[in-house]
Amino acid sequence: MPKYVYEFTEGNKDLKDLLGGKGANLAEMTNLGLPVPPGFTITTEACRHYLEHGRVPEGLDAEIAEKLTALEGAMGKRLGQADDPLLVSVRSGAKFSMPGMMETVLNIGLNDESVQGLAAQAGEERFAWDSYRRLIQMFGKTVQDIDGELFEDAIEDVKRRKDITNDLDLDAGDFKELVQTFKGIVRDETGREFPADPREQMELAIKAVFDSWNAPRAVLYRRQERIPTDLGTAVNVCSMVFGNLGMDSGTGVAFTRDPASGQQGIYGDYLQNAQGEDVVAGIRNTVPLADLERIDKKSYGELLDIMERLENHYRDLCDIEFTIERGKLWMLQTRVGKRTAAAAFRIANQLVDQGLITLDEAVARVNGDQLAQLMFPRFDEAAERHRLGRGMNASPGAAVGKAVFDSYTAIKWSRSGENVILCRRETNPDDLEGMIAAEGILTSRGGKTSHAAVVARGMGKTCVCGAEELDIDTKNRRLTAPGGEVVEEGGLISIDGTSGEVFLGEVPVVSSPIVRYFDGEIDPASDQADDLVRAVHRIMHYVDAARRLYVRANADTPEDAQRARRMGAQGIGLCRTEHMFLGDRRALVERLILADTEKEQEESLAALLPLQRDDFVGIFEAMDGLPVTVRLLDPPLHEFLPDITELSVRVAVAEARGEKHENDLRLLQAVHRLHEQNPMLGLRGVRLGLVVPGLFTMQVRAIAQAAAERIRAGGRPRPEIMIPLVGTVQELEIIREESLRVLREVGEEYGVELDYPIGTMIELPRAALTAGQIAENAEFFSFGTNDLTQTVWGFSRDDVEASFFSNYLEKGVFGISPFESLDVDGVGRLIKIAVEEGRAARPGIKLGVCGEHGGDPTSVHFFHEVGLDYVSCSPFRVPVARLEAGRAAAR
Repeated sequence: MPKYVYEFTEGNKDLKDLLGGKGANLAEMTNLGLPVPPGFTITTEACRHYLEHGRVPEGLDAEIAEKLTALEGAMGKRLGQADDPLLVSVRSGAKFSMPGMMETVLNIGLNDESVQGLAAQAGEERFAWDSYRRLIQMFGKTVQDIDGELFEDAIEDVKRRKDITNDLDLDAGDFKELVQTFKGIVRDETGREFPADPREQMELAIKAVFDSWNAPRAVLYRRQERIPTDLGTAVNVCSMVFGNLGMDSGTGVAFTRDPASGQQGIYGDYLQNAQGEDVVAGIRNTVPLADLERIDKKSYGELLDIMERLENHYRDLCDIEFTIERGKLWMLQTRVGKRTAAAAFRIANQLVDQGLITLDEAVARVNGDQLAQLMFPRFDEAAERHRLGRGMNASPGAAVGKAVFDSYTAIKWSRSGENVILCRRETNPDDLEGMIAAEGILTSRGGKTSHAAVVARGMGKTCVCGAEELDIDTKNRRLTAPGGEVVEEGGLISIDGTSGEVFLGEVPVVSSPIVRYFDGEIDPASDQADDLVRAVHRIMHYVDAARRLYVRANADTPEDAQRARRMGAQGIGLCRTEHMFLGDRRALVERLILADTEKEQEESLAALLPLQRDDFVGIFEAMDGLPVTVRLLDPPLHEFLPDITELSVRVAVAEARGEKHENDLRLLQAVHRLHEQNPMLGLRGVRLGLVVPGLFTMQVRAIAQAAAERIRAGGRPRPEIMIPLVGTVQELEIIREESLRVLREVGEEYGVELDYPIGTMIELPRAALTAGQIAENAEFFSFGTNDLTQTVWGFSRDDVEASFFSNYLEKGVFGISPFESLDVDGVGRLIKIAVEEGRAARPGIKLGVCGEHGGDPTSVHFFHEVGLDYVSCSPFRVPVARLEAGRAAAR
């Protein structure tokens, strides 16, 4: 029979799968000899059994009883005994941190008798009754699923009658009254009395923590953070220590470095005469951790020593929860702390300098999503700004949106295309959906360790917390600044998560220093470069040397090509020629489509040829010496014609007025002739090249002539000709032969050798499944994962993302959109087949990817694993792909 319960003395930090992050780290701190209250952990295996079978596993109750007896023996008191009760907390603790998403119940063991004993032992009646009301409140909300507002309203009613605003002004009599009121709420809402049996309290709380693994907010958070759903949570039962015993007691959260900036120093929050949940809930504003030196110098010094010891032990930023009970420091939790993108890069760099980690480890501690966040624009400091107020810079970034005051409105407006800022006094786990929907979060209460701050940092959302000078009135849905300015719901505000400032209206944004660094505007060795730029440069230099995958860019113009090259692109993996047929050139395409004779068709193509050639000359010049994969025309021809409705109206109006409309009528007839029910699966790609004589020949000739001109000018063009939407090798053979003929003709004409590879896009399941045959006539494959995803799933991307994808994500059918991160099981399996069969038929075949997945961090790791040669993505995603390619190689 498996062991389901471990004392804190029995585990260590490497048992996170079994004991969860909190339990494993409590055990590690216990082993280090740090002051941890005794307790035990119920494993994730027990949780998984409970969730699967609807009951706890056989033997668990007996193990809990055995460990509780041992705990009682160590403490010299029994759970809930009348004269000197042992009280315990029951807290969740999954493998991966999920702040505020699952349940906690404190002060288990209190009832009408033991509260008297607690008061006598502590010599503090107010403390005992405060603890008792907290138990009923937390138990009622967590275990019995009672609306928490009922308890909050009761507290507010007492404060209102006494004309006070601070919880600290409530006395023992007030808490006695609240205990009776809370018991009445429990009775009215559940039909039974609050359970007085301490063992029953503990058993029900443990099951409630298990159940909270599948609570909607926990499910949503896991989906957002890509945490597996089958891990389950551990449960930690810990003897209580009390921060609410008076002003010589308190509770706090500390970080060994600033989680917002990464700077070294003393960071955290402390709250006197409070229990731990008060800090993260933000119900009272905390004081900075540095103030603890004035309040309790001895505990402060001991805490700093422990913080240094933990950071050196874990070799990373540590997030620490602690309680001081009448001058005695207790450690309640530590974990590797969540941090912003900027902090992640700075801290990794600092730890390398300190000799605590290697550069390989530093690379593993940052990721492409964080780098992308650093490339977001920021507010223009030179712009005129009207400041409404200032709070704590909890999570950096520049966010502009309409002020909304509840999560429902944030979700609703966001789905309608509005950018919103969620404004709350403080957030709680029920606000998670609104936080995800919002561009940024603003609270008037709470510090850098509040729920809003911790969750926002984890998601990379801009957040300003504890803006006390702003009155956020959620009932009347408005925000009032100290100067009297009022922002009603829907009013535009801007929040700066780097400075903590809040501005009226929209503040202009400018490029971030990291983009300017990649663009070559900031030399990392110059005075212009700050420590963040230098940290990014150091890591990018290292990963570029380590990675196996080349990184190219998707670029269609010389300007895009130049920027891509500055961003570190090693060529162009997708140059889409259809973009060269738009604008003023659309009329030439219309002439081609309307051509009735072969001569008219040839004249139209002849007019397009020099325009295409000049486009390619500019791109080849920008990418001189680097490969440029040019995709021949891919979309259906009707995309280059006027909208059928608009054209029909023009014809009808002309007829009504008796005006000539011959050209429009011919166009309308052509639109009807080319109309398809599903054009993305119709006449496009290679099919166009076979059906429209001379179209692909003209494009290949333009490529060849541009390359020849660049060679004559001393350039080193390296075009690669890509034929799209091939489903059978016969299609490729025909176009390939025509293309080789054109390359020979142009080479002879210019007196240069034009020996360029001809390949294809793999974007149809049949192409992937017959890759061995196709490889015999293709010198390279480029996986078009956008279309391959559409054809594998049977999705029309433009339709499904707007219709039912949000529903699929909410129901858990998708953890993430398959268009955002590659579907490894389906699309990925086809890619593996194509890679294996393609290389078997042509060992030297070059393999790349040019769909949007080429810039997705998770997908890049898959492409590395299956052995592709390069990924290609938009110019701004090139640095992200470079970093992830290096991280994949370093694993």
